[in-house]
Amino acid sequence: MVVGGSLARADKFPWMVRLSMGCGGALTAPAVVLTAGHCVTGSGKDRSITVVAGVTDLTAKGALTARSVEVVRAADFRDETSGDDWALIKLDRPLNLPALALALGRPADERGTLTIMGWGQTSENSAHQEKRLRYATVPMIDDTTCAKAYRKVGVDLVTKESICAGRTGVDTCQGDSGGPLVKRTGTGWVQVGIVSWGLGCARRGYPGVYTQVSAFRDAIRAATRRLSH
Repeated sequence: MVVGGSLARADKFPWMVRLSMGCGGALTAPAVVLTAGHCVTGSGKDRSITVVAGVTDLTAKGALTARSVEVVRAADFRDETSGDDWALIKLDRPLNLPALALALGRPADERGTLTIMGWGQTSENSAHQEKRLRYATVPMIDDTTCAKAYRKVGVDLVTKESICAGRTGVDTCQGDSGGPLVKRTGTGWVQVGIVSWGLGCARRGYPGVYTQVSAFRDAIRAATRRLSH
């Protein structure tokens, strides 16, 4: 889960899903999940991933489940810190749940307060992931500040493909990878980012790094359309 978060109401984030390899994701279409590239092994036919949806408590009755049939990972993905950290998972059946809209890249969508969520660890040193979905609000951190922080530990931030967000004590952590970074707009939630990487969890001066959805929106939408047929 999210470090420093609150428990989510059952109906708060209906497009949020849990993946069996320990990542999160969001429905971008009734039978397609958007997650991080580093959560999957590559593109192609794949029936190894189970998806749980429709609940915030993974032990609750009434969960919807589906299995993967195909995965499309960004063609240029190498590792989290090099960018292109996104993938789509086609499910064996559509889930009767709302899909999460992708941000258009408008400046208003990518600044101010954003929301993170996940079933991952609640602290960097925790040994287990959570059964109940947690969420938190985090401020966006500008690219210059974020890049400067990570340069200190020898990592070059791919600024044109990344969004940084977080504050000391509040962050995504292990097990939250692939989940959405969202912004509430006048018409509902939009997905601004995908949980990608960071240094530890919620450490002072090191915000979480998220794949910038608007940078890949056209490619994600095209692949989603193909997988939806």
